[in-house]
Amino acid sequence: MARANDQVEALLQEYADLIALRGGEAFKARAYEKAARAVAGYPQDVSKLDAKGLLEIPNVGRSVADKIVEYLRTGRMSVVDEARTSVPAGVRELIAIPGLGPRKAMILYGELGVTTVDQLIDAIHQERLRDLKGFGERTEENILHGISVLQKAGEGRILVSAAMDIAEQLVAELSDIRGCVRCTYAGSLRRMKETIGDIDILVAARRSAPFMDALAALPHTAEVIAHGEKKTSVRTVTGLQVDLRVLPPASWGAGLQYFTGSKAHNIRTRELAVRQGLKLSEYGLFDAESGESIASETEEAIYARLGLPWIPPTLREDRGEIAAGMRGELPELLTEKDIRGDLHTHTDLTDGLAPLEDMIAAAAARGYAYYAVTDHAPNLYMQRMTDEKILAQRERVRALDGAHHKMRLLHGTELNIGPDGSLDWPDEFLADFDICVASVHSHFNQSRSELTRRLVRACENPHVAVIGHPTTRRIGKRPGIDADFDAVFQACARAGTALEINAHPERLDLCDEDILRAKRYGVKFAVNSDAHATTHLPYVRYGVATAQRGWLTTDDVINTWPVTRLRRFLGKKGLRKKGA
Repeated sequence: MARANDQVEALLQEYADLIALRGGEAFKARAYEKAARAVAGYPQDVSKLDAKGLLEIPNVGRSVADKIVEYLRTGRMSVVDEARTSVPAGVRELIAIPGLGPRKAMILYGELGVTTVDQLIDAIHQERLRDLKGFGERTEENILHGISVLQKAGEGRILVSAAMDIAEQLVAELSDIRGCVRCTYAGSLRRMKETIGDIDILVAARRSAPFMDALAALPHTAEVIAHGEKKTSVRTVTGLQVDLRVLPPASWGAGLQYFTGSKAHNIRTRELAVRQGLKLSEYGLFDAESGESIASETEEAIYARLGLPWIPPTLREDRGEIAAGMRGELPELLTEKDIRGDLHTHTDLTDGLAPLEDMIAAAAARGYAYYAVTDHAPNLYMQRMTDEKILAQRERVRALDGAHHKMRLLHGTELNIGPDGSLDWPDEFLADFDICVASVHSHFNQSRSELTRRLVRACENPHVAVIGHPTTRRIGKRPGIDADFDAVFQACARAGTALEINAHPERLDLCDEDILRAKRYGVKFAVNSDAHATTHLPYVRYGVATAQRGWLTTDDVINTWPVTRLRRFLGKKGLRKKGA
């Protein structure tokens, strides 16, 4: 069910890693990494393109295009197959550990003969890494933490975006079957958790057999785990388990509430039912003595009979939502429709894949009232930004401002927060940007106090409006930095600096728990896509869901505000203001 683009991306990225592992030229490895990202973000399906069409993808030259054509024709890339034979499989697995790159993996193999994660753990416990050049006690701690992150991510869980792609396709296919009254996904996916262990699909119908048979027969079903009248479980070709349940239409609401969870939330609702002399199950809400059905057809009716308003699925984690509902204090959560603009995006001037005009047009098509272009600043050296380039881009942005359905354009930049908290440009240069996002991109292993001071100094800069992807985590790939984030949240609230909820599914940074903590300090937030391609702009849906899980309203999120209010917020940070 994965797109051909995703499959090609994985192979090109693997080849880049193999080049690095074999000690190949760094520029060649980077070229394949760039090509991998470009293919993944390209809006068209590469399987529908010929060689000429492939060459139109940014960073895809003749050599890469030939390899893609070979894969689309044969299902293999011969150069990848050949490279795999020259690097032990265990060493390839080591580079999946967050914080352990190809160079260090090859040192571990060459010096210590380490080829498995278990061997690496043993070597660390025996303190054998400390004698290696470039390693030390802190390196050992970081590697062990990276192994922990990798193992947690490997417990059969996938990113919410990947699960959503599969679930929405399954819902569409099952909804077309005759007799389907209702169909949707439930479980942790409906609650929009950042990773998903399996997918729960619910169907309301009077006959279950057509749906159970259809799921088992779908082309992306690799294995039927269980096939029954009420439940069928299958494993997809990607190894993900899908559980299908068919409910009587009259029990739809009760079943949806029950199978959405969470388990802790359901325990609370059942306890509430018991205290009222009722019994709640997936079939309905019943009088405990007589067995009479009280409510079952809709979730709203279930919650109402329990004395509660309908509770949004993203809040159902037993974090006080039941008590808040009983007090009438549930927040009016923001929705994707509330997002008026995106304040962190990139173009092909730096590491984006699409030109400025294409990104603006795609943002306008989403109905945004405003849109910020925030390409990288010069201290992220690989992007080769210069004063002249950014000023020329500003002139283009000004010329295009208001040309797309009255959408206002903001010219900004994503600054790099240096190891000491300094930024790329002096204050007088920063003052002329409409918005500055500042992010940590390197030196992740500084001490806790150094990282804290670094972030606090950046958020206190009068020209920084937003701290981008604050913890720097990449889900399942890189842990967040070890900073005192309570101190950072306090500083942001004091300085009037917003914290980003980076909506890229690999980041979702800040996460929901950090959002809840930061909100208590009075911090404001920005839900941004960090788009590097036009296809990334819709990632905002995952940022909004994460914001909902953090109990945020439109008042908490600056890019739900009208442009005049947004400009006032930016103006308070000492930024250049332009008439709205």
